[in-house]
Amino acid sequence: MTAAARVLRRLVERGETLAVAESLTGGLVAAELTSVPGASHSFRGSVTAYATPLKSEVLGVDPALLASRGAVDPEVASQMAAGVRRVLGADWGLATTGVAGPEPQDGRPVGTVFVAVCGPRGAAKVATLRLYGGRADIRNESVRSVLDLLSGELGGYASAQDTEQIGGN
Repeated sequence: MTAAARVLRRLVERGETLAVAESLTGGLVAAELTSVPGASHSFRGSVTAYATPLKSEVLGVDPALLASRGAVDPEVASQMAAGVRRVLGADWGLATTGVAGPEPQDGRPVGTVFVAVCGPRGAAKVATLRLYGGRADIRNESVRSVLDLLSGELGGYASAQDTEQIGGN
């Protein structure tokens, strides 16, 4: 069973819903979730806020935070997760932000990724990832990591933690 199938099954068991805010993954988390039959029982939708201004305009990320630290920041990930949860009316919000390459961004090297989950209690949990490999590897590992982080919060499986990983298989 895939990570997406596990979290969706757990959400259905709990009677809870999920929304996703994506930046570097560009919709890959939503695609992974919607590839599971029956995803509509708990998946509300997603916002792909690839352009930095959308993080503030759509998801409510503090514009001063974006101006001072840039979009690749743990607090930005936290606010994205809380924002998508609020905007799409879900119990849980997930977020991904980071640098997939080929160039550094906001002073952060390629492979710097922050994934976040915000649940019904409102407090967000953020994992810092240092990923290696090509652009596709970094994006795919980010998807896996954010789903693992949610899985851990739902109480079924190990969660993502600060980690250094090589993307790919």
